Amino acid sequence: MIPIAVPVLGKPEADAAARVVLSGWVSQGPEVAAFENEFAASTGAKYACAVSNCTVALHLALLAAGVRPGDEVITASHTFIATANVVRQCGAVPVFADIDPETYNISPEAIELAITDKTRALLVVHQMGMPCDLDRILAIARRHALPVVEDAACAIGSSLRIGGSWEPVGRPHGDIACFSLHPRKVVTAGEGGVLTTQNPDYDRMFRLWRQHGMSVPDLVRHGSRQVIFEEYTVTGFNYRMTDIQAAVAREQLKRLPQIIETRRRLADEYKVLLADIPGLRLPAEPEWARSNWQSYCVRLPPWARQAHVMQQMLDRGVATRRGIMCVHLEPAYADHALRLPLLESERARDECILLPLFPNMTEEMQKAAAGALREALSEYRSSPEFRQAGSLSAAPA
Repeated sequence: MIPIAVPVLGKPEADAAARVVLSGWVSQGPEVAAFENEFAASTGAKYACAVSNCTVALHLALLAAGVRPGDEVITASHTFIATANVVRQCGAVPVFADIDPETYNISPEAIELAITDKTRALLVVHQMGMPCDLDRILAIARRHALPVVEDAACAIGSSLRIGGSWEPVGRPHGDIACFSLHPRKVVTAGEGGVLTTQNPDYDRMFRLWRQHGMSVPDLVRHGSRQVIFEEYTVTGFNYRMTDIQAAVAREQLKRLPQIIETRRRLADEYKVLLADIPGLRLPAEPEWARSNWQSYCVRLPPWARQAHVMQQMLDRGVATRRGIMCVHLEPAYADHALRLPLLESERARDECILLPLFPNMTEEMQKAAAGALREALSEYRSSPEFRQAGSLSAAPA
């Protein structure tokens, strides 16, 4: 079986975790602090705050941006459900805007249409590692005096040209960027999240909130030569990263340049392997974006049935995933009223599949995955189901 993704983990990560376990300090401590410094340096951000996962990072980012009960936050439905859930966790209302069918990212034009006097923030997603059009989105945000939170869960190592220069996602270019260290992402610590910002006040609040609102962190109290009594100045959360996770994440950061280079090479190889499949639409980078290719998303020919193609590929030993979910089509959001149509989001979910792509993927694996897609489409086109569908579409009304 060729899986959809495999994390790059080895002895350096195992040794790092063992070192922390044997040290006796396993919760948030010196490894987290070191990881934060290294992550900030890798993105060009002034501040990086590590937390337990990206969902809680998004929650803290929206709180810092001033989102409160009754507010509206414009975001994409074409994303993992956590993006919308954190808006609801703030007591606010997610307002879904449609996507650009070429990049699968939120459309700046759709954002503009969705803004009202209740809009408190923009929560934009760098979907599948492809940077969204921040130049245009930030211009809209400035006109309406709205903060921008970047859901960069998939986008560590991606970059974009903004203001005339190439810069990494996470500098950040909006107000706050949030990253994930889940195993499905480009680098992993099993779980984990990071917030980056240029704003010291935001960073100070993140650090208070992630540790119950405690005024003195454990590490400071532990190292003090005087007795310190902490205070709890705000209502906070238990959103801490452990030192075990941070030690693994530090080793993963060392691998990041090579991981990105390999993923981009594999994406180029797919472009060659799949180029001659009739009707198949391959992903493409805008001239201002460089993706980490966290996922490789292809749009099936209009006559293909998504579930059939995926099953045929699975039968041939190749795992795939459906196009990115649409939150508004999930049962948890059945009562959610849409302000604008989301036709492109729905088409992308139903017409796209994600192909296997991971750094340890061999040439043979990639050729097998491409071959399985080619065979699945060819088989479906020659099937009675396809012929029947064609005859029905050709029949007079």
